[in-house]
Parts: sequence; C-alpha cells; structure tokens
Amino acid sequence: MMSLFNVFDVSGSALSAQSVRLNTVASNLANADNVATTPEEVYKPRQPVFSAILDSMNPNQAAKGVRVDGVVESQADPLMKYDPGNPLANEQGYVYSPDISTVEEMSNMISASRSYQNNVEVMTTSKQLLMRTLQLGQ
Repeated sequence: MMSLFNVFDVSGSALSAQSVRLNTVASNLANADNVATTPEEVYKPRQPVFSAILDSMNPNQAAKGVRVDGVVESQADPLMKYDPGNPLANEQGYVYSPDISTVEEMSNMISASRSYQNNVEVMTTSKQLLMRTLQLGQ
C-alpha cells in the first residue's frame, strides 16, 4: 500500500523528468536556425524517453514514479536549403539545417510546463493534507 508520503517521491520524479523535457526543448529551439556545410555537422533534435518505475514485487500496483531512460537524437534527415550567399554554403551553394518544427517544440514546451505545474500542485495539496491530518490530534 502506498502511503501519502510516497506522493512526494512520485511527483518529485515527475518534476525531474519534466525538467529534462524542458531542457531538450530549449536545446532544440536554440539550435533550430543553425546551419552547417555537411549533413553530418548539423545539430540533431533530441527527445527524452521516459518509463514508469514499477514495483518489481507487485507489478499490478500503481507506478512509483517516472524516470528518464535517456535522450535520443532524431534520425530525420536534415533540411537542405539553397543559400549561395551563406559563408557555410558548400560548392553547390547549399547549407544544411536541422529538421525542427518550432510549433511542435512550443507545444511540447507548454505540455511539459503544465505537467510540471500539475505536479507542484499535487505536492502542495499533499502537504496541506498532511498538515491538517497532524492538526487533528491537537
């Protein structure tokens, strides 16, 4: 059985995971306009991979939190743009840029931000419940 104190562990792990997600979004947005001479030099967008932390003794119980299994790079091909005036253009006049959708990244950022806020609210409410429970004995 999960105690009320475990809520802090679950929400804390979620806060940590959403923080990683926000950092990858910020990295992707910061590098969205970067260009390179070759496709190999282009920044590759990154996405975190999450998984639930389950109790190995009782896998049918609710998850004990979330963990970041890693950050993977996109395998999408970079975009090729004709820009002969760019100093990084190759002999044919092309530069390569990462395939990053700023709209998709912004929606991902809003989703991560709201998840972060929701977990803070869960922790605040749990703290208030625990404080009121302790006050019952006074």
